[in-house]
Amino acid sequence: MSSKSEILIVGGGVAGLALATRLGKTLGRHGKARITLIDKSFSHVWKPMLHCFAAGTVQNENDRISFMAQASSHNFEFWPGEVVSIDREKREVVLSPLHASDGSKVLDSRTMTYDAIVLSIGSRANDFGTPGVLENCLFIDNLVEANAFNEKFRMEILKSFADNSELDIAIVGGGATGTQLAAELHKSLEIVDPVSLHAFGKAPPKLSITLLQSGARILPAFPESVSMAAQQELERIGVNVRTSARVAAADPTGFTLKDGTHVPATLRVWAAGVKAPEVTKTYGGLSLSRSGQINVKPNLCSVDDDRIFAMGDCSYIVDDPLPATAQVARQQAHHLAQHLPAWLESGKEVPSCIFHNKGAIVALGNYNGWAALPGGRVMGGGMLHGLSARIGHIMLYRQHQIELFGWIRGLASIFADMVETVIRPSVRLD
Repeated sequence: MSSKSEILIVGGGVAGLALATRLGKTLGRHGKARITLIDKSFSHVWKPMLHCFAAGTVQNENDRISFMAQASSHNFEFWPGEVVSIDREKREVVLSPLHASDGSKVLDSRTMTYDAIVLSIGSRANDFGTPGVLENCLFIDNLVEANAFNEKFRMEILKSFADNSELDIAIVGGGATGTQLAAELHKSLEIVDPVSLHAFGKAPPKLSITLLQSGARILPAFPESVSMAAQQELERIGVNVRTSARVAAADPTGFTLKDGTHVPATLRVWAAGVKAPEVTKTYGGLSLSRSGQINVKPNLCSVDDDRIFAMGDCSYIVDDPLPATAQVARQQAHHLAQHLPAWLESGKEVPSCIFHNKGAIVALGNYNGWAALPGGRVMGGGMLHGLSARIGHIMLYRQHQIELFGWIRGLASIFADMVETVIRPSVRLD
């Protein structure tokens, strides 16, 4: 390359941070390119754990990865902000102003140039235009929202203690997020019990959780045997699972179903559907799917612009759509990390990204878990109550940590987490 190329990576999720880290080790370390990661937040968390943060069963302070620290140790740069527009002719992006928590402006709007840009801004739950959802429901699509839910959850538990009343929670969406959240919330109150008996001098409040799924079964991405077993497990611990329950509207008191039934709920969580953030509509007129995802070729290049790539939940492979999962995002990040250097240096076209399905895991707290492997084989359940699947879910997260930190820091992080479980309460209480 005659001059240092500018590579912008927008979004520091599973795919974005992995790509920045890997390119930093190759192009960045040898001065062949300037890699810049852009994200609205200052830290990364593993999105498949957001339901644990929301329930308070994981202390997220220990599970965040600072973008600045990761950048300084892996030869890339980090800038906080949100890319609000892309000028494809000038090859420029505009970042929104940055404000402090008190609303004061820290940074004005900024413009950055690029030779290549990789969009990895994730996804959000899809309200499908259902009346009242945006105004009356909580979401857990990012760490801010997960922490906000946990704050409300703890305050409602406190109120239930004082009033000796039942806490009603309704979750819309029977996919992995919704089902796992239902189990984690139940688990969190079980953990709080011995603490609460001393702190409040009375029995803990009753927690009523309703899981609403519009389809005929929960966990539709898993084999039917897993769906049935998971529903039985949730019902065993007291979760009211309602399938074929399509929500027509949400209000401050609960959800109204298509058949006219009203489901009362003090806390209302929307965890259904997948769509890209609305900001994709401002990205230089790029072609989008019905869910706002960026249409890309099999090699993850935009169908409209050879210098723009998209991966993870915000991308849509027109010829062969893939599910919005961390596994897909991770493999796509590894693919671009391997082939972008040759594309920049010699113009060699990035080959098609071939997804290798390694299966999926769902863990219902400490109660049970299942792994659906390629070919239809299922592990979990039975006498061990899903121990192997639950361990597998934990190992996926540890693999993610080691990939980003390296073996020494990764293992040190695992050891630090083990120590923390001895020192701190096993559920967030403040």
